[in-house]
Amino acid sequence: MKRYNNLYEKIYDFENLYEAYKEARRCKRYREEVLKFSSNLEENLIQIQNELIWKMYKVGRYREFYVYEPKKRLIMALPFKDRVVQWAIYRVLNPIYNKTFIEHSYACRIGKGTHKAAQKLQYWLRKVSRKPGKWYYLKLDISKYFYRIDHEVLTKILRRKIKDKNLIWLLELIIKSEDTKFGLPLNGEPGESERIGGKGIPIGNLTSQLFANIYLNELDQFVKHVLKVKYYMRYMDDVIVLSNNKKHLHYLKAEIENYLNNELKLHLNNKTAIRPITLGIEFVGYKLWPTHVKLKKKTSLKIKRRLKYLKKAFKRKGISFSIINSTVQSYMGLLKHCNSYGLRKKIFDDFVL
Repeated sequence: MKRYNNLYEKIYDFENLYEAYKEARRCKRYREEVLKFSSNLEENLIQIQNELIWKMYKVGRYREFYVYEPKKRLIMALPFKDRVVQWAIYRVLNPIYNKTFIEHSYACRIGKGTHKAAQKLQYWLRKVSRKPGKWYYLKLDISKYFYRIDHEVLTKILRRKIKDKNLIWLLELIIKSEDTKFGLPLNGEPGESERIGGKGIPIGNLTSQLFANIYLNELDQFVKHVLKVKYYMRYMDDVIVLSNNKKHLHYLKAEIENYLNNELKLHLNNKTAIRPITLGIEFVGYKLWPTHVKLKKKTSLKIKRRLKYLKKAFKRKGISFSIINSTVQSYMGLLKHCNSYGLRKKIFDDFVL
């Protein structure tokens, strides 16, 4: 395995920091903290550069809040300065690690995403449905994935590829975060259980997306190269395996669960199941069959509730038409990727401002 050195200097290179700043401010340039940072841009970037050079950089204080769709999650947002640092790291590390990911890993990668994942899975379903025998799918779901990533295991994985000691120092600073605990007990819930140290990465960090993909790339490599599975795909912590042998899927489930428990310190949850593909597969917001694709019921209900709220807010003049328009356009984009004529008609025929 090739190991990389002298990456740290590339991160604090002024041009890289400037490009990181441009990425971090995208769609946020008129926020107060972004305007304040931008008003003294050169000095602020030089300050970041010097803090990294002399290893005086400290991660800022997280702003915490909850989102409730599709389930309750703790989101942790860093100050803008720290988001610039995260982008600087991401710009250097992502191209290196992206080359190591398997073809059918679809989360947080350029040219991939939910639509590509759904298209490929339906292509596979059509392909196998024309073959003899009954086909099944194994759906794996990892319990509290972001909250349960083990810091020691993650650092060990990063050290295999990164030889640069200064960069490892910076990554450990972000991962371990002396002031904030990110982890949850195995059966814990965000906001209800006391957070624990040594585990978890914050949902909301750009580096967390990369770390999460690097962490489960270990599973991808095990499944593809050791278990020799052909029909395997992953979108972050959601995994799908297809086979015409139900017993073999039970064997794969046991092997994967053993690998997750022992090597990655992770556990499967009760959503993990083996079923015939004729029942349809819920994946990346859709329910897929060989012949058609539908939007998940939860997603369609969420759209209806959101549009109902926007309609009321617009009548109270509490929201602009441009915000409503951008939301409707995004929903239309989502719906065009599935068989949704009836659903679109039902939702949007009643949506008159």
